[in-house]
Amino acid sequence: MPDLEPTSPLQRGRWGRVMPYLFLLPAAVIIFTFRLLPIVSALAVSFFDASFGRIRGFAGFGQYETLFSDPKFWQSAANTLWFVAGSVPLSVATSLLFAVLLRRGVRALGLYRTIYFLPVVTSFVAVSMVWKLIFHPRFGFANSVIGRLGESGPLWLEEPTGIFQLLAGTVGAELPAWAGGPSLALVCVILVSVWRGIGYNVVIFLAGLQSIPEHYYEAARIDGAGRLGIFRHVTWPLLTPTTFYVVVMTTILSFQVFAPIYLMTGPLTGGPMGTTNVIVYYLFEQGFGEKGNMGYASAVALVLFAIILALTLFQRKVVEKRVHYA
Repeated sequence: MPDLEPTSPLQRGRWGRVMPYLFLLPAAVIIFTFRLLPIVSALAVSFFDASFGRIRGFAGFGQYETLFSDPKFWQSAANTLWFVAGSVPLSVATSLLFAVLLRRGVRALGLYRTIYFLPVVTSFVAVSMVWKLIFHPRFGFANSVIGRLGESGPLWLEEPTGIFQLLAGTVGAELPAWAGGPSLALVCVILVSVWRGIGYNVVIFLAGLQSIPEHYYEAARIDGAGRLGIFRHVTWPLLTPTTFYVVVMTTILSFQVFAPIYLMTGPLTGGPMGTTNVIVYYLFEQGFGEKGNMGYASAVALVLFAIILALTLFQRKVVEKRVHYA
């Protein structure tokens, strides 16, 4: 009978216990250096009155007290929530729509995947600058097209009025300030962010759709289900794990939006009347702008981290209950 006991020195004794940790060591060092250590450092710095390379004194919870009493922070938090509420549903819905359309036996599927994915691999700097020119209120392409139709175009990235207020104004109605919605400038940034990131989500949804066994669709057709019924009772339930992943990741990335805000609405201005000033932009302005208050910026970063963590845990505990893992 053959000897089934391990004979290699790497499979027995001390080496057998140590080797797995040695294989994990490079990844652990990277995670600790670039993930855990910055979080711990930011937490420590948030309790000090600090700037670049200089600590002026211990502030305790003073940075957080100032943060929660700062109206600019609450404005940036509200703008961030508007951005997330606008970008996440729009990105998920449009990505799923395109993925379903591409799933239906489209010729040259690889070509369409490439076309949809091109904006994702394009530099956000280049994308933002091109769209900034398109939305320019005086010589931009968007207003040029509107002008040819005999109408005057809006200010786009320079418009601080809420989108709901603008729509209500077209029918002669007027809404209170709190119901005005996100500014037109922020809506433009939302549309650009969705356009750039839609290709990644389309590829993810396509992978999820192709993992659904074909015999489920055949059984549904035999039972007389139409396209809507097949999507509702077959595609959607079996696609919920993919949808949950896309929603969680899109939400996290939306809370961290910075580049299009900075590039499209102007550095250190926060857009028209601060209506595009999101939390990460506010953090950048406080820590890396003229103020250079790294202690306060670290407090903002920790609050943003807590918000994202709490929302992700909520999604895991509540939303994931509706996910059907086949």
